[in-house]
Amino acid sequence: MTTYIALLRAVNVGGTGKLPMAELKSMCAELGFRRIETYIASGNVVFDCDETLTKVQAQLGKQLHGFAGKAVGVFVRTAAEMQVVLTSNPLPGKEPKHTYILFFSETPSADALDNVRGRDREEMRLGQREIYIYYPKGMGQSKLQIPTARLGTARNLNTVAKLVQIALRK
Repeated sequence: MTTYIALLRAVNVGGTGKLPMAELKSMCAELGFRRIETYIASGNVVFDCDETLTKVQAQLGKQLHGFAGKAVGVFVRTAAEMQVVLTSNPLPGKEPKHTYILFFSETPSADALDNVRGRDREEMRLGQREIYIYYPKGMGQSKLQIPTARLGTARNLNTVAKLVQIALRK
């Protein structure tokens, strides 16, 4: 049995539309996931499952497509992978609420940060299947545009730490 963390793109914050967390939990239960727990209303869910990460991502994506009527970005990590993402933060000492991790299904290309526009003191580093970003003035004040961001979903360090905490207590 593996504990997974799924992050949905643009749920309840623009783009995909409204998805009550009770509905997300119900969808996960229909897929046979167990010990399901959502965290805040932006599409974060922790659960246990015997399936592979690839299959979990595909199943949840299909279920969400049926609900939303269009594709919903789904990014899945095991609890162990997410813990490594958290502890490997290449921007230590920065404010957790202003430090974000942009999650992708695949490894971003080595030149993923080459075409960034609107940069103003933001710091960025490539991870394994992530880009770490520090927004000194906050994400909402930033004009930073990362072209590959449309292929992923972002969470701040506080949210990632809480998801890891939930996953590890399962």
